[in-house]
Order: sequence, then structure tokens, then C-alpha cells
Amino acid sequence: MKKIEHIGIAVKDLDVSNELFEKLFGAPAYKFEEVQSEGVITSFFHNGPNKIELLAATNPESPIAKFIEKKGEGIHHIAFAVEDIVSEIKRLKNEGFIVLNEEPKIGADNKLVAFLHPKSTNGVLIELCQEIK
Repeated sequence: MKKIEHIGIAVKDLDVSNELFEKLFGAPAYKFEEVQSEGVITSFFHNGPNKIELLAATNPESPIAKFIEKKGEGIHHIAFAVEDIVSEIKRLKNEGFIVLNEEPKIGADNKLVAFLHPKSTNGVLIELCQEIK
């Protein structure tokens, strides 16, 4: 893993949360994107070299809606950049981690993504991200 790619925060209302984070960082979101396959709309903020992704559900069956219903708003996942997501999935599976999707899928921000189950990562949902080239 190369670095933390971003921190994902689940929010109930993207417009309200965008205003809050714009005030916090002193700059507006630089990107908005809907990921229909996950039932979310996202916005991204820069904070120095770091990125924050806000995620709001677009339907009540989306993973974000279920997360907020169970745990409320807050940190949803930490994403790590990887060079080769397929190799990294295989390596982590061999190390005993529970991989939620064994084949990478298209995510937001021009990335291939895969997730590790929080049961195998001390309660934290981990996202692996590889830039689509």
C-alpha cells in the first residue's frame, strides 16, 4: 500500500455537509460524482495533500443508508492507494483478511476499488484504490 488515498465520511445530507466542510477547509468541494452501482453521491475535498470523500445515499437500500441507519453519520472507511489492486486483493486474502469483493469494481474518482470486511480489520472498513489508467 502506497498511502492513505482518502477518508470516506457517511453523511445524511450532502448539501448541508458540503457547506460544513467548505467552512472547515476554507474551499469548496472540487468534485462531485454519483456512483449508481453503490447508490451514493459523493463530493471530494482537498485538505493539504489529503482528500476527504463525503458519501450520501441515493436510495434507502444503499450501503451508506444502511450504515447511517445503524451507526449514524461519521467515518465510513479509510482508502489506501495501491499499485496493483488484483495482486493486493490476492495477497491480503492469503494473509487471512476477508475480502468483500474479490474482483475490483469501478468506484468514484476514476478508481478501481475493493473492500476488506471490518471484521478482519479491527472494525474499520478498508478500501483499496487503484487509479484507472
